[in-house]
Amino acid sequence: MSEMANTDPEGIDGVRMSWNVWPRTKVEASKCVIPLAACISPIRSHPDIPTLPYAPLRCKTCSAVLNPFARVDFTAKIWICPFCYQRNHFPPHYAAISETNLPGELYPQYTTLQYALPTDSAAPQSLPSPVFVFVLDTCMIEEEMEYVKSALKRAIGLLPDNALVGFVSYGTQVQVHELGFSDLSKVYVFRGSKEISKEQVLEQLGLSVLGRRPGPIGGGGYQPKGVQMGIPNAGVTRFLLPASDCEYTLNTLLDELQTDQWPVPQGSRASRCTGVALSVAAGLLGACLPGTGAHIVALVGGPCTEGPGAIVSKDLSDPVRSHKDLDKDAAPYFKKAIKFYENLAKQLVSQGHVLDLFASALDQVGVAEMKVAIERTGGLVVLAESFGHSVFKDSFKRVFEEGEQSLGLCFNGTLEINCSKDIKIQGVIGPCTSLEKKGPAVADTAIGEGNTTAWKMCGLDRSTCLTVFFDLSSSDQSNTPGTVNPQLYLQFLTSFQNPEGQMMLRVTTITRRWIDSSVSPEELVQGFDQETAAVVMARKTSLKMESEVFNNSPDETAYFRMLLNRENISNAAVMIQPSLISYSFNSLPQPALLDVASIAADRILLLDSYFSIVIFHGMTIAQWRNMGYQNQPEHQAFAQLLQAPHDDTQLIVRDRFPVPRLVVCDQHGSQARFLLAKLNPSATYNNAHEMAAGSDVIFTDDVSLQVFFEHLQRLAVQS
Repeated sequence: MSEMANTDPEGIDGVRMSWNVWPRTKVEASKCVIPLAACISPIRSHPDIPTLPYAPLRCKTCSAVLNPFARVDFTAKIWICPFCYQRNHFPPHYAAISETNLPGELYPQYTTLQYALPTDSAAPQSLPSPVFVFVLDTCMIEEEMEYVKSALKRAIGLLPDNALVGFVSYGTQVQVHELGFSDLSKVYVFRGSKEISKEQVLEQLGLSVLGRRPGPIGGGGYQPKGVQMGIPNAGVTRFLLPASDCEYTLNTLLDELQTDQWPVPQGSRASRCTGVALSVAAGLLGACLPGTGAHIVALVGGPCTEGPGAIVSKDLSDPVRSHKDLDKDAAPYFKKAIKFYENLAKQLVSQGHVLDLFASALDQVGVAEMKVAIERTGGLVVLAESFGHSVFKDSFKRVFEEGEQSLGLCFNGTLEINCSKDIKIQGVIGPCTSLEKKGPAVADTAIGEGNTTAWKMCGLDRSTCLTVFFDLSSSDQSNTPGTVNPQLYLQFLTSFQNPEGQMMLRVTTITRRWIDSSVSPEELVQGFDQETAAVVMARKTSLKMESEVFNNSPDETAYFRMLLNRENISNAAVMIQPSLISYSFNSLPQPALLDVASIAADRILLLDSYFSIVIFHGMTIAQWRNMGYQNQPEHQAFAQLLQAPHDDTQLIVRDRFPVPRLVVCDQHGSQARFLLAKLNPSATYNNAHEMAAGSDVIFTDDVSLQVFFEHLQRLAVQS
């Protein structure tokens, strides 16, 4: 088991906790300083998780699902719920169970399992099709436009045939393209300067009950299919078509699509109405049946300057807001844009739809303002410098790929949590929205999305991770020491629609031990998971200190934080402390200290800082490579040394989304800064004379880690 534990610390349950044994009382818990928290990956795939083809049994009092920790009386056919101690009778179809004939959910090793929930009708076509509405910014230079068009064509080719596709383009105005009328291209235009409600969108597209046009205009052949695909409003099929039916129409449309033709005066920004475009896309999706899984995929090439959601004026002499501006309240557009995206988030969550953002620009585009809508709907976000950059191209392709590389996009998720008496839930940090479901387990204080025991995740995938914060009730429990259960129980129920449209329920039930930490504090310490604790604290702190930031733009900060909050513990730990691997002739690849002293002329270093990966060649290695030694048969070992970090990089990139930026550089080259910026400056120009030949120094006045720790120790002793 120990080897397994190292390679997969989350195990079958996909849960990691800051404390693996819990103190009994609120007072003892507050002495722990690090909060009681669980990081859960609700639908992470694992080969040992079985799928049962029926609906689960639930407790009639607390509605927890039957699990291996329930006490079962086989003769009386009764099970006792470990959460509320309610006695429940097994239904008649469980009559044959016994100690030797257990149903799947009572096997002790299946603490996590899946139920494939029966659908209302047996017809296979009744499974809803996923919907993708692409929203394309056309205010960009011709070259960028070509990159984004080819990425879109590739994505549409990768979509499953039954997926429904819609297309909206925008610049100064918004154009909704009618794909169901292939004889001639038909476009509905919306003004980009004023806010537009869902009802107005449906009315203008002829989809509202009042504005419905007589006769099947443009979508004649698709009407019965629309009803069959779970779209009550057959008119919607003029705009949303199966990928297999509209691939040709869309490719032709993209070939003819031009960049935004509105003149941009000298010294001005292009007029770009991102907010209205997203409102229109959300309104269009509002015509689908509730429960249809849908993604709005926004491809944005610059800041919104027109209409609601604008983040900056059109005048180029006004810079886009910085953290300093936000601190001084000198960002006039910020609060209004946030309010707009909060309302958009509410609309999307109520419809069960997702906003994904792919932003590629050298300046900011407004990720900081859109963050609320992306995060609350569980959307994906990728920030790159250009639509031609591998960070965008490879990440965008990954979203639509199937098989090993697939993200496993799922829709319409709901998370419910049951816990033992005396445990309270403070809230969740991560891509979800509180459903405001009250109950005895809701804590008085909220962290993140709180005041509830259930959360909505419009979009989720195999790597989605949420952090749940717990508290203990203040009532003193030790009044009846003999009867207290030494175990506490937590149950996470995630229902979701898988990529094929089937409704699934994932049930994870875990148990941990209560201990009296005043009597045996060393047991508490043994159950402490420091990696999880570091990530939990980073998430909690960055939530509290939303604006205290330096070195990044507000867009980058929002981007990094969204990813910090949704990735699993191992990935988040790499964001906090990058990993450095050293390759040399005389030893196997091995971890190196994140310190400038690790640089040597005859070494290759591989730095993984999550968002970027750097392969750094020492001086001597770079010279040999430039002379072409690796191509000579007698220097095969050198060729293998050069190749090794590239092979390892491929393994890292394969499982990561967004795809990281790869930088290959040499010591003293201009790109070496990507490595040097992450290293501890134990050697600077002040003590350069002490350095060994072939090593490096960092030109900085920043203090090194050693100096920082010395001062910290001094302060700790003084206080």
